[in-house]
Amino acid sequence: MSREFTGRDMALVMVTGFGIVFAVNILMANLATSGFGGVVVENSYVASQKFNRWLDEAERSKALGWQADVTRSDDGHLTIAAAGVPEEATVTAQLRRPIGANETASITFASIEGGIYRSTQPVSEGRWIVRLAIASGQNRWSQETSLQ
Repeated sequence: MSREFTGRDMALVMVTGFGIVFAVNILMANLATSGFGGVVVENSYVASQKFNRWLDEAERSKALGWQADVTRSDDGHLTIAAAGVPEEATVTAQLRRPIGANETASITFASIEGGIYRSTQPVSEGRWIVRLAIASGQNRWSQETSLQ
């Protein structure tokens, strides 16, 4: 014998259904925001006004013909193998995690010999995005690369 489907049963179905939808939405929103480390630019309008200047700087940087390869040694120090860079150049890097925790680091480098630079402090393991900057006099060069 089957029983009658009542208003109470319908209310239970509605509450359960919307509860599941609500729980999934909360979970997905939490996952989305926990993987985002922050904003790319503080003010998109101001960034758009600077865009052409950034392109010009990138062209001047490219015209220098400098090149650099970033590697991490077993002890955690970064090594830069630079080509075409003047001896008196200073090398710095800004590191950030590509996803997950909003972890950043500022690294300075010491010249070892002919175009080889070594970080003054080690970098923890894992994936990093490295924004490398080389400066010599008025010349500025930058490159962004991934480090595993």
